[in-house]
Amino acid sequence: MTTATKKRNPSEESDVFDRELDDLPQELRWREWMGRVEAVLFASASPVKREDLALVVGQGASVEMLIEDVQAELTGRPYELAQVAGGWMFRTRAQFADAIKAAADLGEQSLAFTEMEMGVLCAIAYHQPIDRTGLADIFGKEVSRDLLARLRYKDLITSGPRSPRPGAPHTFVTTAKFLTTFDLPTLRDLPELDLAVGNADEATRTARV
Repeated sequence: MTTATKKRNPSEESDVFDRELDDLPQELRWREWMGRVEAVLFASASPVKREDLALVVGQGASVEMLIEDVQAELTGRPYELAQVAGGWMFRTRAQFADAIKAAADLGEQSLAFTEMEMGVLCAIAYHQPIDRTGLADIFGKEVSRDLLARLRYKDLITSGPRSPRPGAPHTFVTTAKFLTTFDLPTLRDLPELDLAVGNADEATRTARV
């Protein structure tokens, strides 16, 4: 006597997320995948990586092509889909920064940096990993622990590997939040150093968190 095969509960089948959408025509399937990608990005407070977006579309679908189609539909809108910190996220366009600061409730977010904070942040970004002695060599004076603590509090820098100097002091490196704040896909996309120094004030004005 064979053991009876357990029947699957219909409700269990409905709980399975349908990525492939084989029951839809190709055009409608693509539009649904675009909608899913856009919804995930809209709901996320941080950049969403390609492999995560791939979880909501068909196995053969190109995430990059879906992203391009979503971006095309955002032409002329006050927000855009930006590639930052190894993923994608919605950001308001820089030209609307002043309007947002004038009227939007930004909570506890701070968009401003002092000149020294921006200088130290740039130094860490371009010379990381770097310790306090290395920063002192650049600025000709000690960089205060309070200033570094403020950058750490904003989650823009964190501790890096130990320095080879005597005493093996901690070094500082930038974070993923740094990339997100300045709309950089990776550290390789940092502007040329001379240009970055010349545009420090502009970076301070347009930085977004």
